[in-house]
Formats: sequence, C-alpha cells, structure tokens
Amino acid sequence: MKIGIYGGSFNPPHLGHLAAARAAAALLELDRLVFVPAGVPPHKELPPGTPTRDQRLAMISIAADQLLMPEVTGVWDTELHREGRSYTADTLAEAARQWPGAELWLLMGTDMFLTVHQWREPEKILSLANVCAFGRSTADSEAVFAPQRDHLSRAYGAKITTVSIPDLVEISSTRLRELIGRGEGREFLPQAVYGYILREKLYGTNADLKRLSMEDLRCVSYSMVQARRLAHIRGTEETAARLALRWGADEDRMRRAAILHDCTKYLSHEEHLAICDQYGVALDPLERATDKLLHAKSGAALAKYVFGMDDVYDAVLYHTTARAGMSLEEKILYTADYMEPNRDFPEVEELRRLADSDLDKAVGMGARLAMEEMVQRDKELHHDTRGAYECYGKGI
Repeated sequence: MKIGIYGGSFNPPHLGHLAAARAAAALLELDRLVFVPAGVPPHKELPPGTPTRDQRLAMISIAADQLLMPEVTGVWDTELHREGRSYTADTLAEAARQWPGAELWLLMGTDMFLTVHQWREPEKILSLANVCAFGRSTADSEAVFAPQRDHLSRAYGAKITTVSIPDLVEISSTRLRELIGRGEGREFLPQAVYGYILREKLYGTNADLKRLSMEDLRCVSYSMVQARRLAHIRGTEETAARLALRWGADEDRMRRAAILHDCTKYLSHEEHLAICDQYGVALDPLERATDKLLHAKSGAALAKYVFGMDDVYDAVLYHTTARAGMSLEEKILYTADYMEPNRDFPEVEELRRLADSDLDKAVGMGARLAMEEMVQRDKELHHDTRGAYECYGKGI
C-alpha cells in the first residue's frame, strides 16, 4: 500500500494545496493520501489571528472532501493532539506504526524540499519515507530540484521524485490571508472553504449571514454539506430558476431556496432535533424519527432564522414531503429537487415534461412516485405526501 503524507499549517487550505495533492496522488498512484494539519509548526510561528486547531481541522477536512476522492483522501489529526512542536520525524514514525508495511511518501513544496536536510532528524525522515516534491511557482524547474535531489540521494540514500502541477495556483497562505482580510482572494479557495471562513468570521471577515450575496450564500451552504451533494444542489438551483421563469415566480428567491434546501442534510439526528427545538419548528412523531424528513425542517429553520430568508421558509420546509395547498414557490422547489439533471429514474423524463406543461400534475406525479417508493420499501408515508397526492395527483 502506498500512502502519501501531506503536512502543513493549511492556514487556510487553498486550491494550490489541492492541485498538488491531486497531481501527487495520480503520479504516485497512491492508495491513500492523508492531509496532516500541524499543531505547532517547528519552522515558523503561527501568525496572530490564526484559527483554532479545530477550525483548521475543519477547513482542511472540507478542502480534502472537495477532491471527490473519498476512497483515497482523508485527514489525520495526529499532530493536533501532540504536545509541543510538530516534528515530521515523529509523525512519520507514528505513520509507520499506524500503517505497518506501507510505502510512505512525504509530500512537500519546493521551499520545504530545499531545506529538508536541515530539519530535525533528516536521516530518520528519509529512512521512513520517500519524498515527492512539487513546484509551487513556474520558477520551480528541474534546475531548482536537481541539486537537492542529488544531494539527498547521495547523503541519505533517499528516493526522490518531483512532480509538475498542471493547474498550478501561485499563492502563498500569507498573501492569501491578507487578501481575505480585504474582502479579496476568494478565487484561490474552494467555495466551501471560503464559505466556512465566512461562517466562522475568520481572517478578518465579518459577514452578516442574513445579508449574504448570492455567491456568498452558495459558498456558505456548500461548506455545510459533503462535496458529493454539490452537483445535486447546483442542479436543483438551475432547475428551480428555470421553472421560476416558466411559471412567473421570483427567480432570485427560488435560487436562494434551492441553495439552502439541503444545507442540513449531513447533520446528526440529534443536531436536527436541537435546531428544530431551538427555533420552535413543530414536528410530528414520524418527522421526529426520520432524518430524511428532518433535514427539510431544520434546513427551513436555518434559512429563516440564521440566513434571514422568511420568504423561502415554506418552500424548504415542504421540499421533501410536499403537501396539499402548496404555494407556487413550494411546487417549484419540490419539483426541481425531484427532477434536476442528475436525477435518473424510469419516469423522470415524463416528470420533466409535466413540469413545463402542468406544474400541479408534476407535483402530483412526484407525490405518487414517493408513495410507491414508501410501499416498496415498507416505510411509513408522511401524511403531507398523501395530502399532496389527493390534491394534485388524481389521474396521474
């Protein structure tokens, strides 16, 4: 098994880190690549205003998830729990115990590569792991790498490989923190990481979550879900916007509802209940017991009370069950969620046709399909879905 160890302060993790990880994983054909956020880096002091260890862990976890390689990438928080400075030799020794017999690869940028022989116990480092170095700027050519590679090979018997990064992002974390504090630099960050920064008010940001721009709302919402859910959320947004134009609803409102409709999808059962209890969202016994139903309720609560969007509350609240007597916005979000481009089931094309010709019938068809699914799975049907079918589904 080949395991890549990619350490750093990740303050914050940016697109350059992800490009390097992706290139190294492909070149080395890694079975696992673990990001290791440093507790106390040995070579530099963390600057004032640095996020807490838990916040840095959350950011690198979000960033790693954006690679959409869950079977390969992960985060290892060993250095965050270690007392004192985070020495690479200690981390690699622990990695050797954690994954006995694995072929370890230490991943690093040019600046680290050129000084690795000056680190604590370089002979131990280079005996425990091979080194994969990647350039962080266009100036990091073979002429820069070759002398150090030759020296480490001769002095320590090290196995070294270098990798060029096709989609190189030239930005330092220091420079990026300065940009973020001025309201700039978002183009260097995964949207979800930027959203987390806004949520936590890091690096001098002070976003009012109740007055976010559309793009900032996307980032914040994306930071709350797993990356594999983003295609669905984007698909639902674009479908809801198109249906809004078709049926005369407010496009901006429908986009915001779609952006937030699954924002609590990955919370725990207890977290759903806590949000609903906090904001006084009434739950029936089936809703209280079922996460698939709960996420619509907790998501609606956050949409209204955290993000200040009273006008999308009901659309988010009923996007899973539907109900009798739905508003236009509720019908659009329910249908968009059901038929967005990533959905693939036998009757989806018929549902899409209906959504453009008779929105009520589309809702009725969605309710019928939901009823049939619950029967097949021997699950209890929510009374609102039955009500939606009785209201809109006759003859569908």
